[in-house]
Amino acid sequence: MRAVEIIAKKRDGHTLTREEIDFFVQGFTRGEIPDYQVSAWAMAVLIRGMNADETTALTLAMAHSGHMLDLTAIAPRVVDKHSSGGVGDKTSIVVAPLVSSLGLLVGKMSGRGLGFSGGTLDKLEAIPGFRADLTTHEFIAQLKEHGIVVSGQTHDLAPADGKLYALRDVTATVPALPLIASSIMCKKIAAGAHIILLDVKVGSGAFMKTEADAIALAETMVAIGRGAGRRVGAVISDMNQPLGFAVGNALEVIEAIETLKGRGPRDFTEHCLTVAAQLLLLADAARDETDAHKLARAALADGRALKKFGAWIAAQGGDARVVNDYSLLPRAAIVEDVPAPRAGYIAKINTEEIGLTGVMLGGGREKKGAPIDYEVGILVRHKIGAHVRRGEPLLTIHAKDHTTFAAAEDRLLAAYEFSETALEPPPLIHRIIK
Repeated sequence: MRAVEIIAKKRDGHTLTREEIDFFVQGFTRGEIPDYQVSAWAMAVLIRGMNADETTALTLAMAHSGHMLDLTAIAPRVVDKHSSGGVGDKTSIVVAPLVSSLGLLVGKMSGRGLGFSGGTLDKLEAIPGFRADLTTHEFIAQLKEHGIVVSGQTHDLAPADGKLYALRDVTATVPALPLIASSIMCKKIAAGAHIILLDVKVGSGAFMKTEADAIALAETMVAIGRGAGRRVGAVISDMNQPLGFAVGNALEVIEAIETLKGRGPRDFTEHCLTVAAQLLLLADAARDETDAHKLARAALADGRALKKFGAWIAAQGGDARVVNDYSLLPRAAIVEDVPAPRAGYIAKINTEEIGLTGVMLGGGREKKGAPIDYEVGILVRHKIGAHVRRGEPLLTIHAKDHTTFAAAEDRLLAAYEFSETALEPPPLIHRIIK
C-alpha cells in the first residue's frame, strides 16, 4: 500500500477502504507520510468529499492514533456535549452542573478559544485557581468522586487530529465537511464519553453560516457517532446574535452563575434547558420531552445545579466563593456604555464582528497559545427585534484602556442595523436531530 496511490484514488473520486484510511492516518502520525502528501490528500477530500463509511473510518483512525480513554469502568453512561463555537456561548458552564445534579456523569474534554469563538476553558480559568490541565488520572478520579469534570485535552488523545488540523489551516482545506466532522468526533470518541450531544451553531456568528450547512455537519457527526457505537444527538441553534448578553471570559462566568441562580437571560436560559433536556433523553433519564424539561427546570429552581457548580469549581482548585462574590473575578479598568446612535428597532447584528471585537479588546486569541485578558468584553444590552431610543445604552464595553475602548466602540456600532418597523427575532432552536 502506497500513500500516492491513496491520494490518486481520492483525487479521482473513488471510495477509500477502511484499511487505506487507517494506513494513511497511522503513517502520518508516525511521520512516515510527509506533510506534502497529506496536504494533497486533504485537498482531494475537500474537492471530492467522503461518504459516511469513509468519514467514520477516518474518525476512528484518528481516535485510535493515540490513547483511548475507557470510562465504562466508572459508569456505563458518561455524557458529554460539544459546541461548534459561537459568540457568548457559555452553555457548558451551566449545562454540565445542571445535568450532573440530576445524576448524569459528565466527563468533558474541552478546548480553548481561537478567533471569534470563545473557549470554555478560557472562561473557567477566569475563576481564580481553576485548573484546566488535569492529567488523565486526575480526570478519571474527579469523575468518579464528583460526577463532573471539564478539562483540556491531553496530548496523547487523537494526536493525528492535531497534526492534520495544523496542515488544514495553512492549505485552505479547513472547510472540508468530512475533515471538520472527523476532527470534532475523534476527540470525543477518544475521550471516552458514551453519550454525546452536539450543539451546532448557525448564523453570522458561527462557522456554519447557513442552516443547510449546519444540518449537514450535524447529521454527519451523528452518523459518525452511531458508527462508533456512541449515542449521539444534535441541536441546531441560532448564532445570528450573541447568546445571552455577555461576551468575554469573566463576564460570561458571571452570566452563567446568574443563570444557575435562575436570573439569566431568557434566550440563554432556554437554550441551556433545551441542551440539558436532550442529554437527559439520550441518557434515558427522562420519559419524554416534557419530563426532561421539567426535570431540568426543577434543578435550576431548587438550587441543585448551583450547588453542583460550586462543588465542581472547588474540586478543580477554583475559588467557589465567586458564586456569591463576583468581585473575585478580574474586572476591566474601563467600563463604559455605548449609546444607541438612533431610535428604532434592532434589525440585524453582525455577530461575528461582535466576537472579533472581543478578540481585539484582548479577550480572545488569533493564534494558539497567545495570552488573553479575562476581564475585557462586551455586554449586549438589546437583542434583535427590540426597540431602542436614541442615546440609551446599546452596549457596555469592558476595556483595558481608552484607546481600545474607542476602537471597539466604532467597530461595534458598525455591526448594527436598525429598522423603523418591528420584526421577529430569529428562532433560538432551528432543529433537533435525534
